[in-house]
Amino acid sequence: MGVYFCLRWPSQMVRSKRMKASSHVQWLLSSVLLLCLVDQANGQKKGVPRGLKCVTRNLEVWDCSWKGPSGPNGTVYEVCIKSRDHCYTSVKPSIQIPALLPGDHEITIYPQNDFGSSPSKFILNEESISFIPEAPEILDLAAEFPTDTLHVEWNDRGSVFPRHANVTWQIRLLCKKRMETIALVTYNSTLNGQDTVHHWSWTSDMPLQCAAHHVEMRRYIDDPQFLGHKEWSGWSPLKSISWSSPDSQPKVFPADKVILVGSNITVCCVSQEKVLSAQIGNNNCPLIHLEGENVAIKIYNISVSESSGTNVIFNTDSNLAGTVIFAGYPPDIPKNLSCETHDFKEIVCTWSPGRLTGLLGPRNTSYTLHESFSGKNVTFKRTEESTNESYQLMFQMTPNQEIYHFTLNARNPLGQSESTILVNITTRVSPHTPTSFKVKDVNSTTVTLSWHLPGNFAKINLLCQIEIKSHSGQELRNATITGVDNSSYLTAMDKLNPYTNYTFRIRCATETLWKWSNWATEKQHLTLEGFPSKGPDTWREWSSDGKNLIIYWKTLSLSEIPDRQHRAEIQLDRNDYVISVVAKNSVGSSPPSKIASMEIPNDDPNMTCDYVIKWCNSSRPGPCLMDWKKVPSNSTEAVIESAQFRPGVRYRFFLYGCRQQGYQLLRSVIGYTEELAPVVAPNFTVEDTSADSILVKWEDVPVEELRGFLRGYVFYFGKGEQGTSKMRGLESGRADIKVKNITDVSQKTLRIADLQGKTSYHLVLRAYTDGGMGPEKSMYVVTKENSVGLIIAILIPVAVAVIVGVVTSILCYRKREWIKETFYPDIPNPENCKALQFQKSVCEGNNGLKTLEMNPCTPNNVEVLESRSTVPKIEDTEIISPVAEHALVGSEAEPENHVVVSYCPPIIEEEIPNPATADEAGGPAQVIYIDVQSMYQPQAKPGEDAEAEPAGGSGYKPQMHLPVTPALEDEDDDLDKAAGYRPQANVATWTLVSPDSPRSTDSNSEVVSFGSPCSINSRQFLIPPKDEDSPKSSGGGWSFTNFFQNKPND
Repeated sequence: MGVYFCLRWPSQMVRSKRMKASSHVQWLLSSVLLLCLVDQANGQKKGVPRGLKCVTRNLEVWDCSWKGPSGPNGTVYEVCIKSRDHCYTSVKPSIQIPALLPGDHEITIYPQNDFGSSPSKFILNEESISFIPEAPEILDLAAEFPTDTLHVEWNDRGSVFPRHANVTWQIRLLCKKRMETIALVTYNSTLNGQDTVHHWSWTSDMPLQCAAHHVEMRRYIDDPQFLGHKEWSGWSPLKSISWSSPDSQPKVFPADKVILVGSNITVCCVSQEKVLSAQIGNNNCPLIHLEGENVAIKIYNISVSESSGTNVIFNTDSNLAGTVIFAGYPPDIPKNLSCETHDFKEIVCTWSPGRLTGLLGPRNTSYTLHESFSGKNVTFKRTEESTNESYQLMFQMTPNQEIYHFTLNARNPLGQSESTILVNITTRVSPHTPTSFKVKDVNSTTVTLSWHLPGNFAKINLLCQIEIKSHSGQELRNATITGVDNSSYLTAMDKLNPYTNYTFRIRCATETLWKWSNWATEKQHLTLEGFPSKGPDTWREWSSDGKNLIIYWKTLSLSEIPDRQHRAEIQLDRNDYVISVVAKNSVGSSPPSKIASMEIPNDDPNMTCDYVIKWCNSSRPGPCLMDWKKVPSNSTEAVIESAQFRPGVRYRFFLYGCRQQGYQLLRSVIGYTEELAPVVAPNFTVEDTSADSILVKWEDVPVEELRGFLRGYVFYFGKGEQGTSKMRGLESGRADIKVKNITDVSQKTLRIADLQGKTSYHLVLRAYTDGGMGPEKSMYVVTKENSVGLIIAILIPVAVAVIVGVVTSILCYRKREWIKETFYPDIPNPENCKALQFQKSVCEGNNGLKTLEMNPCTPNNVEVLESRSTVPKIEDTEIISPVAEHALVGSEAEPENHVVVSYCPPIIEEEIPNPATADEAGGPAQVIYIDVQSMYQPQAKPGEDAEAEPAGGSGYKPQMHLPVTPALEDEDDDLDKAAGYRPQANVATWTLVSPDSPRSTDSNSEVVSFGSPCSINSRQFLIPPKDEDSPKSSGGGWSFTNFFQNKPND
């Protein structure tokens, strides 16, 4: 190391010189180099020992070694230990010295026969010693192939160590040629100063036959007193083990392996030829290649096998091999372990196996019963397949032993379990079923029972239970019997009835009463007849015709005669007789029972003997007798019980008092043991029906069907039609259903008032007792029609019609003129109108212009339809002269509703030589139109000039402009400014408005002239203007309000 560092320094200094280029660095480098050379020369002196190291193998001897040169003839070393004053000589650079005491020790090594060598001194103590034990040696390695277990054996050689110490062993297992480590296990032991052989076993996951296995081990000794360094020993030599096949056939391992459900398992195939595939069941598995042609498969989380196991198969080129795997569970802890004895000879232990293991045959669970005190063992022998039912095992009792401690051990290839129980067998006795059961008579009321019970019961008492059955009931009696050894037992049963059939059976247990035995086979027995100790209970009744007396008596023993009562009928007169009844059997006769044939009068209330209560079904015909009961004379009440009583049946009870064998009737009552609801509803009918009431009548319910005391009736009624659903929820308090509760049971009629006429009603009647409400009986009834209402319904419409007719007549009379004018106006004949007759000269001048010629007419009133913003007023006017027309046109004093129109007849356009014709034509034709209402009010179009309509209104326009003189033209201009009738001069604009209009047929001209309508009463033009832009008038026709307005002309 010194040389290395000395050689490295110059390199570093050179780099430093290059970096800094200073002179003092060179000087420092030279000094250091010189020192290194001196040190190296001193260190390699010939023959100087160095590097002393010591180890121990057994804590008794230290093996020390060092480094030193050896000459051609060898060097002898002398090792001296200062603390011992002793030196050791060695020809090798190593020496063994006894272990030194704790502390530092000076060791001097002198090389001998070596020229120029010098001694070396070392300081040695225990802390610098290393403890490395010797490698252990495996004494034996054995394989248990069926269980895949390796057994290792070795000696710890504890005798070579001075004291006790703990040892940790590491055992390593290797497999395959590659020496792969498959397990590294730690094993602990203790050194005790003696050689001890240790054994260790290991179970392989892989079958040992699959590949060779190798084992090696080492150890680590932990001596707490040793202060030096402790290390593992070296590995021991390998020990190997392998399996060789006896033939060349492939083999599969493990064979018939039993494993736990859910485990993993490795299955291998040892073969000399190549294995192609492997499968478990029907599933293929991947192959794991081992040594040579050997392969293995890994199965994970295996499930429960079938009863025949799970097959694993390997396929080769020419063969196949396989094995069976059985997967199951270890045995469950035996449950409900119980031990008892039946006869004190054997103990029977039973248990339930718990969960099924899934393993059958030789792998099934085996059970062993071990008793601790006696040390006996009993093995369970299975006779059938495993079930989860209980098993049992017999154990022979030990004489004079009462306490037993049993341990039941369950074992199968996967594990074992156990259950224990401690019992005192004297308290766990369940006897066998009694046998040879017999019954023998002693007398008429006593019998003896005998039976055999196997077992040794000499030290305990038995408790036996006897069941006695007869026609009167069942009874259990217990009998305590002293036990004997395997013998018969006997007991007596007394207080029985004579001449009665009994059925006996018996079972037994011990006084501690662990379990009863099974019942013995029952025995039937008839007891002997007994001497009758008293006379029979008697009663008498006269027949319904009063000629025969019927005698009744009750048997002393009900088992003798099936009937509960006997009777005899004798013919007697009405004298008082005493009847005696005696009971006889094979043993003797009973004392007589006497009763008088006639009843005692009710004159003496003192009773000297007893009372008799008789009862019967009151609704049954014939003699009233069902049964009777005698009550002591000192009693004032009695409870009567009888199997013949039935709920809902009415019974009559009679109380008789007894005096000197005679009876008198004290009182009779009727009653029910339990009241029930009636089974039928009362029948009812409707006796009377009116417009507002119904009378209902019903009948009584028969007593047999009433089944209780009648408490009343409930009557429901409400509106309803026949064929609809019945009333539902009668008791729910519906508002549309009326209910009447009739508590007077004597009432048989009911009148229902306040009904509506001619209406259908649904009636329901029910009877009820304290036992409940009976069924319902229903009926539908329709009330009669109400005559007063019908008369009123007729009179009111008639009166209203008369009043309306009278008022209408009065109004029509007052408005007769208006009605006539509105609905039936007078339309004059246009032919009689002369208003449009023109001058002949004008009409003849133009052949193309033709007008309708009208007959002369003298109008009285003229109405003209005006175009105004407001509704015009219609007034009477008159025709004025043409001279006055000019004055009217220029006058502003006239009202706005007065319009002056200048009428001008059509003029033919031709030259008129005589200008005076115009004057003649325009003079008398001037007409004034006042208050004319029009339905058509044309509006001005946007494209027309204001001058196009010089007149302020619309009306009839002339059909042509006549050539007139200037004077007349001025007058015509003024006339155009006024609204009114215009001559139809413009023939070219005429169109046919109505198909009914007259047409000229005497000319071929296409222009046809129509005359203007002329009417003094009509308010509408027959030929309206052709202005499409004019809106329709909303003021035409008549209004209903006008009907109630009076006009001035009315």
